[in-house]
Amino acid sequence: MMNPGIKKTWAPAGKTPVIVYRNRHHRKVSVLGALAYQPGRNSIEVVCDFHPDAYVRAPQAAAFVHRLLAEYPGRRIDLIWDNLSAHRSVLVKELPGDHANLHLHYLPPYAPDLNPSEMLWCLSKHHRLANHAIDNVPELHTEARRVIDEVAAAAPLLRSCFAHAGLALWNASAQ
Repeated sequence: MMNPGIKKTWAPAGKTPVIVYRNRHHRKVSVLGALAYQPGRNSIEVVCDFHPDAYVRAPQAAAFVHRLLAEYPGRRIDLIWDNLSAHRSVLVKELPGDHANLHLHYLPPYAPDLNPSEMLWCLSKHHRLANHAIDNVPELHTEARRVIDEVAAAAPLLRSCFAHAGLALWNASAQ
């Protein structure tokens, strides 16, 4: 969001930090993303589609699923999604019928703690992008991409996203 997420911070005594920003709460960068765990490689990748100044609707969600199918051809894809209406659209729900390797799973309503991707968004939005004073969508898009790439490069952080959701990572090659 263009409005910064305000967090407590440290500052020298008598030097209260002030974040100057223009109220543009309706301007944002929407992100569709997944944490792609590959058991054979025992690796986690972050796959994201950015939608500057737009909402995610059914066509964007379906395009994201097609991207996953293209990036992981022939592999079983278990896509675990929350209950965003775009995720539950007819356009998305009919995709497994065309792709036998695609399996859609939906989390219960209001259960972000069960979704590993929510921790990625939390680390990005509420920690690294907190207290920002970004004034335009292109700059917010650039910064969001940089922050998500930074988190994506830290394998222990990505593993902690799964651990927080109570999901154990299984390595088929270690069996």
